[in-house]
Amino acid sequence: MPDLHYSSAGGGEPLVILHGLFGSGKNWQTLARQFEQRFEVYLVDLRNHGQSFHADEMNYPAMSADVSQLLDLLGIDSVRLIGHSMGGKVAMMLAATQPERIERLVVADIAPVTYRHHYDDLIDPILALPLAQLKSREQADQALESAIPESQLRAFLLQNLARDRQGWRWRVNWPVIQRDLEYLTGFDGMDSDWRVDAPTLFIRGALSDYVDDGGIEIIEQRFGNAQFVTLAGAGHWLHAEQPHAFAREVMDFLDRV
Repeated sequence: MPDLHYSSAGGGEPLVILHGLFGSGKNWQTLARQFEQRFEVYLVDLRNHGQSFHADEMNYPAMSADVSQLLDLLGIDSVRLIGHSMGGKVAMMLAATQPERIERLVVADIAPVTYRHHYDDLIDPILALPLAQLKSREQADQALESAIPESQLRAFLLQNLARDRQGWRWRVNWPVIQRDLEYLTGFDGMDSDWRVDAPTLFIRGALSDYVDDGGIEIIEQRFGNAQFVTLAGAGHWLHAEQPHAFAREVMDFLDRV
């Protein structure tokens, strides 16, 4: 399997950041500038996202194996790891299956549980876009407006639309992701008795329902050293909505001995 695409900056001990569904490492560039003052920060594009390879397999065992392979390539034996949403599930699986690799873990607004999804409502209109006929990104935005009326969400999704000499293309492998959404919204592939003992910060948005009381109960059963922080005024995209508060909580946690 090819290696994941990544960018790096800063100096010090390694800190790897894993983005969420439909995102890429670029989504974390602003926060990474703060983390770079203390760490060597690696922004990773997970498979079927960003500039990383497209593959027909899309599940958490495969994605965590990709990250492990990248750590091997970089010569990183142990790491501080941040994962948001889908990236948080990848990070949790890596911590459970290769605990020796994880110094500290930050999981942003996700729990190791199965979620309901309505992503088909996003993916179907995206797949219906006639890329060969597109003349501009603005035209794509207008074409999606009726199906996806939230302008910020459209802008986020359209970050994945790229143009090269052959024309417009998607960086996200929409067909495979749509096919495997049940895997991605679930958390399969773990041993029944899995457990993580590495210090782990679960940070959630006060306006998000992704980590509810039931999720916290499961986290406390599976994570022997879990801590919880709730960010006021933040939803699921807490790192973008409250970046300073997010960075402060994360840096305080990562710097603890």
